[in-house]
Amino acid sequence: MHMSSFDLELPRAYGVPPLTATLRSTPEDFRVEEILGYEPDGEGEHAFLWVEKREANTDWVARELARFAGVSPMNVGYAGLKDRHAVTRQAFTVQLPGKADPDWHAFPHGEVKILSSTRHKRKLKRGALRGNRFVLVLRDVQGDRSRAEAVLQAIASRGVPNYFGEQRFGREGGNVAQARAMFAGRRVDRDKRSILLSAARSHIFNAVLAARVERDAWDKPLEGEIWSLAGSRSWFGPEAFDDVLSARLAQGDIHPSGPLWGQGDSPADSTAGELERELAAVFGDLADGLVAARMDQERRPLRLLPKGLHWHWPDDNTLELSFELPAGAYATVVARELIA
Repeated sequence: MHMSSFDLELPRAYGVPPLTATLRSTPEDFRVEEILGYEPDGEGEHAFLWVEKREANTDWVARELARFAGVSPMNVGYAGLKDRHAVTRQAFTVQLPGKADPDWHAFPHGEVKILSSTRHKRKLKRGALRGNRFVLVLRDVQGDRSRAEAVLQAIASRGVPNYFGEQRFGREGGNVAQARAMFAGRRVDRDKRSILLSAARSHIFNAVLAARVERDAWDKPLEGEIWSLAGSRSWFGPEAFDDVLSARLAQGDIHPSGPLWGQGDSPADSTAGELERELAAVFGDLADGLVAARMDQERRPLRLLPKGLHWHWPDDNTLELSFELPAGAYATVVARELIA
């Protein structure tokens, strides 16, 4: 994993990483499997495909599936964008009203395998998944192995700061600069506009989370905290921190949250609210642009708890990690606490 401006700017929860290592020396070293949380219906006008792709862009696979089935790209659905430089398994739906399935095994791209097909009643919608299962293989590992074990134990129990990963910001982090240009009047197409709005919101969120990591308050409340409910987009507060909230926080049922900026006031109050407004003012052009684009204030958890974190050392220079993350979370922000 190479250092980048992303790593230099965002403080880590556990200090200087104990290891150096190479991540993604081959796509097989970064495996992702989608966890939908539901089964296909078994009937309906949509083909429901379970697909493995290697070094392939999700959107490109969707367009190629449409071309192969002789339908519009609009007829193809998927729940999440998956890393390109990886081996990933995910679901796609292809709407085939009144049509039989083509011979999916004849799909003409070697980097894409269609593992199974059934039928489903609805198009897969973006975000309609519970999470993702990751297996990461770190190679050429050097450093303090006993401290690495301690950091892994801490991550397993306490989690990591839920930063947006650098994939969100485009090559060399360029999406934020492009968002500024768009807010200043540059025209962009609709798909690109959505990516740039997300990058602007993510930049402000990461700045708030970084400030709270500096204060050691990313997994504990500040005065005026807004709480995110685990596994949902719901939030509540502010309210007085009591034993009930403390127990829910310890169980991982709720997390402190940060802003996904938009119109209206941040619901956070007191210390938490002041910090959010202060950082929105620092990035005032982004915050104002998001308001002008009519984005609404939303919230995202500040804490990320990897589920079922396991690790083992196949040899002295190789470390394999496996864990599950909720939808919208990044495996790279788990790895960056461990490796520089």
